[in-house]
Amino acid sequence: MNITIRRVRSEEWRQVKQLRLDALLDPVAAIAFLETHEQAAARPDEFWQERTANAAEGDSVCQLVAVAEDGRWLGSMTVLVELPGGKGALDGDVIEAPQTHLVGVFVRPEARGTGLADDLVRAAAQWSWSLTEPVVRRLRLYVHEDNARAAAMYARAGFKPTGASGPVPGDDTHREIEMEIIRG
Repeated sequence: MNITIRRVRSEEWRQVKQLRLDALLDPVAAIAFLETHEQAAARPDEFWQERTANAAEGDSVCQLVAVAEDGRWLGSMTVLVELPGGKGALDGDVIEAPQTHLVGVFVRPEARGTGLADDLVRAAAQWSWSLTEPVVRRLRLYVHEDNARAAAMYARAGFKPTGASGPVPGDDTHREIEMEIIRG
């Protein structure tokens, strides 16, 4: 199967919305995402239009999609730029140097185990390393402690645990584990 990995386009907000809604119906969505299907479905079209436009242009956020030759979207991930002095994803997490943060990772069940997630991670790292203002040397993510499949995929793609963790937002009974790739 021929798959193209590319940045979303502003006019593709409907596909972005549908892929997110599909991701939130996945059986592991409760531990992989910080919103529910109902919350996302209730958002107005303007939200999705703005979100997609922001992810399609500029140097602060990039959403990458994997598109099959028949036009089906098989997966996606978003890369956020985090600047020094800013607040990170976890309480008390202060950004010390420019870095990027991988979020919203989803691969459709039929494309899992094919290496597509690895290809998306490589594209996310490539985008991160291509930034010139700021220059980024670290790509990080958080994975739920109970999401062993995702953690294994991230490790296979080159992420290493940093030793940092924090409570899952809204659920102090579970932890998110930080993983990173350092640009060599």
